[in-house]
Amino acid sequence: MPKLKTHRGAAKRFRKTATGKFVRQHSHARHILTSKTSKRKRKLDQSELVAPADIKRVRALLPYA
Repeated sequence: MPKLKTHRGAAKRFRKTATGKFVRQHSHARHILTSKTSKRKRKLDQSELVAPADIKRVRALLPYA
């Protein structure tokens, strides 16, 4: 079997936890921050688990994760 290529865009966006789950960052946290509340900006800074519906897709993009 040939080697599988890792999707480099996905590799920069997702990482695997020790328990095998995938973690992602929030969007909308880079610019136009003055109109967002402190609470909202604080929440956007926290990482979150990838939704169960998307895990299969992320696993295919990161075969060696």
